[in-house]
Amino acid sequence: MLKALLAALALFLSAAVARADDWPSRPITVLMGFPAGSGVDVVARMLQPSLEKSLNQRLVLDYKTGAGGNVASEVIANARPDGYSFLLGTAATHGVNPALYPKLSFDVEADFTPVSTLVDVSNVLTINPDVIDAKSVSDFIAKVKAAPAKYNYASTGNGTGTHLAFAEFNAKAGLDMVHVPYRGGPDALQAVLKGDVCCIFNQVQTVLQQYRAGKVRLLGVTTKKRVAAIPDIPTIDEAGLPGYESYTWFAIFGPKGLDAAITQKFNAAIKMALADPETQKKLAELGNTPRYETVEQFKATVKRDRARWAEVVKAVGAKVD
Repeated sequence: MLKALLAALALFLSAAVARADDWPSRPITVLMGFPAGSGVDVVARMLQPSLEKSLNQRLVLDYKTGAGGNVASEVIANARPDGYSFLLGTAATHGVNPALYPKLSFDVEADFTPVSTLVDVSNVLTINPDVIDAKSVSDFIAKVKAAPAKYNYASTGNGTGTHLAFAEFNAKAGLDMVHVPYRGGPDALQAVLKGDVCCIFNQVQTVLQQYRAGKVRLLGVTTKKRVAAIPDIPTIDEAGLPGYESYTWFAIFGPKGLDAAITQKFNAAIKMALADPETQKKLAELGNTPRYETVEQFKATVKRDRARWAEVVKAVGAKVD
Protein backbone atom coordinates (compact mmCIF):
# COMPACT_ATOMS: atom_id res chain seq x y z
CA MET A 1 0.00 0.00 0.00
CA LEU A 2 2.84 2.34 0.91
CA LYS A 3 4.54 1.67 -2.42
CA ALA A 4 1.28 2.36 -4.23
CA LEU A 5 0.83 5.66 -2.35
CA LEU A 6 4.39 6.72 -3.11
CA ALA A 7 3.94 5.84 -6.77
CA ALA A 8 0.71 7.85 -6.92
CA LEU A 9 2.41 10.80 -5.23
CA ALA A 10 5.31 10.65 -7.67
CA LEU A 11 2.87 10.56 -10.59
CA PHE A 12 0.98 13.56 -9.17
CA LEU A 13 4.17 15.56 -8.66
CA SER A 14 5.45 14.76 -12.14
CA ALA A 15 2.12 15.86 -13.60
CA ALA A 16 2.31 19.14 -11.68
CA VAL A 17 5.82 19.78 -12.96
CA ALA A 18 4.69 18.99 -16.49
CA ARG A 19 1.86 21.49 -16.18
CA ALA A 20 4.29 24.16 -15.02
CA ASP A 21 6.78 23.29 -17.78
CA ASP A 22 4.08 23.53 -20.44
CA TRP A 23 2.48 26.67 -19.04
CA PRO A 24 1.17 28.71 -20.73
CA SER A 25 0.03 26.55 -23.61
CA ARG A 26 -3.11 28.57 -24.40
CA PRO A 27 -4.41 32.15 -23.91
CA ILE A 28 -4.60 33.49 -20.34
CA THR A 29 -7.70 35.33 -19.15
CA VAL A 30 -7.23 38.36 -16.90
CA LEU A 31 -10.42 39.54 -15.21
CA MET A 32 -10.90 43.30 -14.92
CA GLY A 33 -13.07 44.57 -12.09
CA PHE A 34 -13.28 48.10 -13.48
CA PRO A 35 -14.69 49.38 -16.78
CA ALA A 36 -13.03 50.12 -20.10
CA GLY A 37 -11.37 53.53 -19.99
CA SER A 38 -10.60 53.29 -16.28
CA GLY A 39 -7.06 53.61 -14.94
CA VAL A 40 -6.87 49.85 -14.45
CA ASP A 41 -7.88 49.32 -18.08
CA VAL A 42 -5.32 51.85 -19.36
CA VAL A 43 -2.48 50.12 -17.51
CA ALA A 44 -3.63 46.65 -18.53
CA ARG A 45 -3.71 47.57 -22.21
CA MET A 46 -0.36 49.32 -21.96
CA LEU A 47 1.30 46.29 -20.37
CA GLN A 48 -0.50 43.72 -22.51
CA PRO A 49 2.00 43.65 -25.43
CA SER A 50 5.11 43.36 -23.23
CA LEU A 51 3.49 40.72 -21.00
CA GLU A 52 2.38 38.70 -24.02
CA LYS A 53 5.94 38.86 -25.33
CA SER A 54 7.48 37.71 -22.05
CA LEU A 55 4.86 34.96 -21.61
CA ASN A 56 4.89 33.98 -25.29
CA GLN A 57 1.13 33.74 -25.07
CA ARG A 58 -1.95 35.90 -25.63
CA LEU A 59 -3.71 37.70 -22.75
CA VAL A 60 -7.48 38.10 -22.90
CA LEU A 61 -8.94 40.98 -20.85
CA ASP A 62 -12.40 40.09 -19.56
CA TYR A 63 -14.48 42.81 -17.88
CA LYS A 64 -16.68 41.89 -14.91
CA THR A 65 -17.34 45.20 -13.20
CA GLY A 66 -19.27 46.13 -10.09
CA ALA A 67 -19.09 46.46 -6.31
CA GLY A 68 -15.71 48.19 -6.32
CA GLY A 69 -14.06 45.28 -8.11
CA ASN A 70 -15.60 42.61 -5.89
CA VAL A 71 -17.51 40.95 -8.73
CA ALA A 72 -14.32 40.05 -10.58
CA SER A 73 -12.51 39.21 -7.34
CA GLU A 74 -15.19 36.71 -6.36
CA VAL A 75 -14.94 34.96 -9.72
CA ILE A 76 -11.18 34.46 -9.34
CA ALA A 77 -11.47 33.49 -5.66
CA ASN A 78 -13.61 30.56 -6.82
CA ALA A 79 -11.79 29.78 -10.06
CA ARG A 80 -9.86 26.59 -10.82
CA PRO A 81 -6.14 27.13 -10.12
CA ASP A 82 -5.16 25.93 -13.58
CA GLY A 83 -2.97 28.92 -14.45
CA TYR A 84 -5.35 30.38 -17.03
CA SER A 85 -7.54 32.68 -14.91
CA PHE A 86 -6.13 35.71 -13.10
CA LEU A 87 -7.31 38.99 -11.63
CA LEU A 88 -5.93 42.46 -12.20
CA GLY A 89 -6.48 43.62 -8.64
CA THR A 90 -5.73 46.88 -6.88
CA ALA A 91 -5.04 48.32 -3.45
CA ALA A 92 -8.80 48.90 -3.37
CA THR A 93 -9.85 45.31 -4.08
CA HIS A 94 -7.33 43.79 -1.67
CA GLY A 95 -6.69 46.61 0.79
CA VAL A 96 -9.82 48.75 1.07
CA ASN A 97 -12.66 46.34 0.32
CA PRO A 98 -12.15 43.94 3.24
CA ALA A 99 -12.82 46.85 5.62
CA LEU A 100 -15.55 48.40 3.50
CA TYR A 101 -17.53 45.22 2.76
CA PRO A 102 -17.82 43.21 6.00
CA LYS A 103 -19.76 40.38 4.33
CA LEU A 104 -17.42 39.44 1.48
CA SER A 105 -17.76 35.81 0.41
CA PHE A 106 -13.98 35.48 0.13
CA ASP A 107 -10.82 36.41 2.02
CA VAL A 108 -8.43 38.65 0.10
CA GLU A 109 -5.39 36.85 1.53
CA ALA A 110 -6.47 33.24 1.99
CA ASP A 111 -8.42 32.88 -1.27
CA PHE A 112 -5.85 34.31 -3.70
CA THR A 113 -2.32 33.64 -4.84
CA PRO A 114 -0.41 36.95 -5.11
CA VAL A 115 1.80 37.00 -8.22
CA SER A 116 3.31 40.52 -8.36
CA THR A 117 2.51 44.19 -8.28
CA LEU A 118 2.62 46.03 -11.61
CA VAL A 119 2.58 49.78 -10.97
CA ASP A 120 2.12 52.46 -8.34
CA VAL A 121 -0.50 55.02 -9.33
CA SER A 122 -0.85 58.60 -8.13
CA ASN A 123 -4.13 60.48 -7.97
CA VAL A 124 -4.33 64.21 -8.66
CA LEU A 125 -6.76 66.82 -7.34
CA THR A 126 -8.67 67.73 -10.50
CA ILE A 127 -11.11 70.65 -10.60
CA ASN A 128 -13.47 72.32 -13.02
CA PRO A 129 -12.41 75.99 -12.71
CA ASP A 130 -15.85 77.13 -13.87
CA VAL A 131 -17.30 75.58 -10.71
CA ILE A 132 -14.56 76.40 -8.23
CA ASP A 133 -11.88 78.79 -9.46
CA ALA A 134 -9.05 77.70 -7.17
CA LYS A 135 -5.45 78.33 -8.20
CA SER A 136 -3.75 76.06 -5.64
CA VAL A 137 -4.44 73.44 -2.98
CA SER A 138 -4.41 76.05 -0.22
CA ASP A 139 -6.75 78.28 -2.26
CA PHE A 140 -9.07 75.31 -2.84
CA ILE A 141 -9.18 74.54 0.88
CA ALA A 142 -9.95 78.18 1.72
CA LYS A 143 -12.80 78.41 -0.82
CA VAL A 144 -14.42 75.17 0.31
CA LYS A 145 -14.14 76.14 3.99
CA ALA A 146 -15.88 79.42 3.21
CA ALA A 147 -18.92 77.56 1.82
CA PRO A 148 -19.68 74.43 3.90
CA ALA A 149 -21.66 71.69 2.09
CA LYS A 150 -21.80 73.79 -1.11
CA TYR A 151 -19.36 71.78 -3.19
CA ASN A 152 -19.78 68.19 -4.41
CA TYR A 153 -16.88 65.90 -5.28
CA ALA A 154 -16.97 62.85 -7.54
CA SER A 155 -15.45 59.43 -7.06
CA THR A 156 -15.24 56.25 -9.09
CA GLY A 157 -17.51 54.52 -6.57
CA ASN A 158 -18.13 54.13 -2.86
CA GLY A 159 -15.02 52.95 -1.08
CA THR A 160 -12.73 53.17 -4.11
CA GLY A 161 -9.31 54.75 -3.86
CA THR A 162 -10.58 58.01 -5.34
CA HIS A 163 -13.31 58.17 -2.69
CA LEU A 164 -11.03 57.45 0.25
CA ALA A 165 -8.34 59.80 -1.05
CA PHE A 166 -10.84 62.66 -0.99
CA ALA A 167 -12.46 61.59 2.27
CA GLU A 168 -9.06 61.54 3.95
CA PHE A 169 -8.19 64.90 2.36
CA ASN A 170 -11.42 66.42 3.70
CA ALA A 171 -10.82 65.00 7.16
CA LYS A 172 -7.27 66.37 7.36
CA ALA A 173 -8.24 69.78 5.94
CA GLY A 174 -11.47 70.05 7.95
CA LEU A 175 -13.72 70.38 4.89
CA ASP A 176 -17.45 69.77 4.54
CA MET A 177 -18.11 68.42 1.04
CA VAL A 178 -20.77 66.16 -0.47
CA HIS A 179 -19.65 62.85 -2.01
CA VAL A 180 -21.20 61.79 -5.33
CA PRO A 181 -20.13 58.28 -6.41
CA TYR A 182 -20.14 57.18 -10.05
CA ARG A 183 -19.73 53.81 -11.74
CA GLY A 184 -16.11 54.08 -12.79
CA GLY A 185 -13.61 56.74 -13.80
CA PRO A 186 -15.02 57.79 -17.21
CA ASP A 187 -18.44 58.67 -15.76
CA ALA A 188 -16.91 60.49 -12.80
CA LEU A 189 -14.62 62.58 -14.97
CA GLN A 190 -17.49 63.48 -17.31
CA ALA A 191 -19.41 64.75 -14.30
CA VAL A 192 -16.51 67.09 -13.49
CA LEU A 193 -16.24 68.26 -17.11
CA LYS A 194 -19.98 69.01 -17.25
CA GLY A 195 -19.88 70.88 -13.95
CA ASP A 196 -22.20 68.50 -12.13
CA VAL A 197 -19.50 68.30 -9.45
CA CYS A 198 -16.56 70.57 -8.81
CA CYS A 199 -13.73 68.11 -8.51
CA ILE A 200 -12.29 64.64 -8.16
CA PHE A 201 -9.14 62.87 -7.08
CA ASN A 202 -8.51 61.19 -10.41
CA GLN A 203 -5.69 58.92 -11.51
CA VAL A 204 -3.15 60.97 -13.44
CA GLN A 205 -3.31 58.80 -16.55
CA THR A 206 -7.08 59.20 -16.96
CA VAL A 207 -7.09 63.00 -16.79
CA LEU A 208 -3.98 63.98 -18.79
CA GLN A 209 -5.81 64.43 -22.09
CA GLN A 210 -8.42 66.75 -20.59
CA TYR A 211 -5.75 68.67 -18.69
CA ARG A 212 -3.61 69.22 -21.79
CA ALA A 213 -6.72 70.39 -23.63
CA GLY A 214 -7.29 72.99 -20.93
CA LYS A 215 -10.62 71.54 -19.79
CA VAL A 216 -9.61 70.91 -16.18
CA ARG A 217 -7.09 72.30 -13.71
CA LEU A 218 -4.74 70.11 -11.69
CA LEU A 219 -3.81 71.34 -8.21
CA GLY A 220 -1.76 68.62 -6.53
CA VAL A 221 -0.72 64.96 -6.72
CA THR A 222 -1.37 62.63 -3.82
CA THR A 223 2.05 60.96 -3.63
CA LYS A 224 5.03 62.18 -1.62
CA LYS A 225 6.97 62.87 -4.82
CA ARG A 226 5.93 64.76 -7.93
CA VAL A 227 4.87 62.78 -10.98
CA ALA A 228 7.17 62.83 -14.01
CA ALA A 229 4.28 63.22 -16.45
CA ILE A 230 3.22 66.51 -14.80
CA PRO A 231 6.38 67.81 -13.10
CA ASP A 232 4.98 71.33 -12.60
CA ILE A 233 2.12 70.07 -10.43
CA PRO A 234 3.18 70.05 -6.76
CA THR A 235 2.38 67.38 -4.23
CA ILE A 236 -0.54 68.09 -1.91
CA ASP A 237 1.90 67.72 0.97
CA GLU A 238 3.97 70.65 -0.28
CA ALA A 239 1.09 72.70 -1.69
CA GLY A 240 -1.17 73.20 1.29
CA LEU A 241 -1.83 70.05 3.34
CA PRO A 242 1.37 68.82 5.03
CA GLY A 243 1.54 65.11 5.78
CA TYR A 244 -1.08 64.09 3.22
CA GLU A 245 -0.32 61.04 1.06
CA SER A 246 -2.48 58.58 -0.86
CA TYR A 247 -1.69 56.19 -3.69
CA THR A 248 -2.79 52.88 -5.12
CA TRP A 249 -1.18 49.94 -6.86
CA PHE A 250 -2.31 47.52 -9.55
CA ALA A 251 -1.28 43.87 -9.43
CA ILE A 252 -1.87 40.32 -10.64
CA PHE A 253 -3.55 37.70 -8.45
CA GLY A 254 -4.34 34.07 -9.14
CA PRO A 255 -6.82 31.81 -7.34
CA LYS A 256 -5.74 30.00 -4.20
CA GLY A 257 -3.90 26.73 -4.81
CA LEU A 258 -2.10 27.99 -7.91
CA ASP A 259 0.97 25.86 -8.63
CA ALA A 260 4.05 27.57 -7.17
CA ALA A 261 6.07 27.00 -10.33
CA ILE A 262 3.40 28.69 -12.46
CA THR A 263 3.25 31.57 -9.98
CA GLN A 264 7.01 32.05 -10.23
CA LYS A 265 6.96 31.86 -14.04
CA PHE A 266 4.27 34.56 -14.22
CA ASN A 267 6.19 36.64 -11.66
CA ALA A 268 9.35 36.37 -13.78
CA ALA A 269 7.38 37.37 -16.89
CA ILE A 270 6.09 40.47 -15.11
CA LYS A 271 9.61 41.39 -14.00
CA MET A 272 10.81 41.08 -17.60
CA ALA A 273 7.89 43.14 -18.96
CA LEU A 274 8.39 45.94 -16.44
CA ALA A 275 12.12 46.08 -17.20
CA ASP A 276 11.45 46.88 -20.85
CA PRO A 277 12.62 50.51 -21.47
CA GLU A 278 9.78 51.29 -23.89
CA THR A 279 7.20 50.01 -21.41
CA GLN A 280 8.76 52.07 -18.63
CA LYS A 281 8.66 55.16 -20.84
CA LYS A 282 4.99 54.67 -21.71
CA LEU A 283 4.03 54.12 -18.08
CA ALA A 284 5.94 57.21 -16.94
CA GLU A 285 4.31 59.35 -19.61
CA LEU A 286 0.95 58.57 -18.02
CA GLY A 287 2.07 59.12 -14.44
CA ASN A 288 2.64 55.51 -13.41
CA THR A 289 5.66 54.04 -11.65
CA PRO A 290 6.60 50.40 -12.49
CA ARG A 291 6.61 48.29 -9.34
CA TYR A 292 7.87 44.74 -9.48
CA GLU A 293 7.80 42.62 -6.31
CA THR A 294 8.70 39.03 -5.57
CA VAL A 295 5.83 36.80 -4.49
CA GLU A 296 6.85 37.08 -0.85
CA GLN A 297 7.25 40.85 -1.04
CA PHE A 298 3.82 41.14 -2.61
CA LYS A 299 2.23 39.00 0.11
CA ALA A 300 3.68 41.40 2.68
CA THR A 301 2.34 44.38 0.71
CA VAL A 302 -1.21 42.99 0.73
CA LYS A 303 -1.08 42.29 4.47
CA ARG A 304 0.37 45.73 5.27
CA ASP A 305 -2.03 47.69 3.05
CA ARG A 306 -5.04 45.74 4.26
CA ALA A 307 -4.22 46.94 7.78
CA ARG A 308 -3.48 50.49 6.62
CA TRP A 309 -6.71 50.94 4.69
CA ALA A 310 -8.76 49.42 7.50
CA GLU A 311 -7.53 52.29 9.67
CA VAL A 312 -8.38 54.87 6.98
CA VAL A 313 -11.87 53.46 6.40
CA LYS A 314 -12.55 53.58 10.13
CA ALA A 315 -11.09 57.07 10.53
CA VAL A 316 -13.11 58.69 7.73
CA GLY A 317 -16.26 56.67 8.40
CA ALA A 318 -16.55 55.46 4.80
CA LYS A 319 -19.59 53.30 4.11
CA VAL A 320 -21.06 51.45 1.15
CA ASP A 321 -24.68 52.37 0.42
